Amino acid sequence: MNRGFLPQKRHRAREMALQLLYALDLRRSQTPEQAFELFPGDEDPEILEYARVLTSGAWERRMDIDNLIREYVVGWRPERMVAVDRAALRMCIYESLFEKCTPVAVAISEAVELAKTFGTEESGKFVNGVLGRIVRNLPPDAAAQDASAFDAGDETHADDADS
Repeated sequence: MNRGFLPQKRHRAREMALQLLYALDLRRSQTPEQAFELFPGDEDPEILEYARVLTSGAWERRMDIDNLIREYVVGWRPERMVAVDRAALRMCIYESLFEKCTPVAVAISEAVELAKTFGTEESGKFVNGVLGRIVRNLPPDAAAQDASAFDAGDETHADDADS
């Protein structure tokens, strides 16, 4: 992804992706492209492209992602989670662990912030706890990020990711 892609643009793309994943979860017969067509607004092409990558990728890999969640989180099947929390988890796991286009700490921080904004009072803590458990239990090289993958301008709230 372009290094000039500003943090606020990435944040907006993640915000859109979260909303689209939520909508897809509620309307399972809809495709990511159909959801995009219904999404209101006139956005920057870079924002739309990154939102499309996150939405399509997380949606296509949702079964693998949900299996990963099931493996590390006892007592919380993905289908029983709050839909916003599930969308934030899927997006973060896809972006950082499957696609590896964003450092894990950045993706977790963003997922937690979006869960706090769009979810329940407990969503931020829940998403952070689930992602923390998954990352701590992965083999060391699976969660490792190449230093060159870190986007210089992307926001990091490392203290949120370690909570």
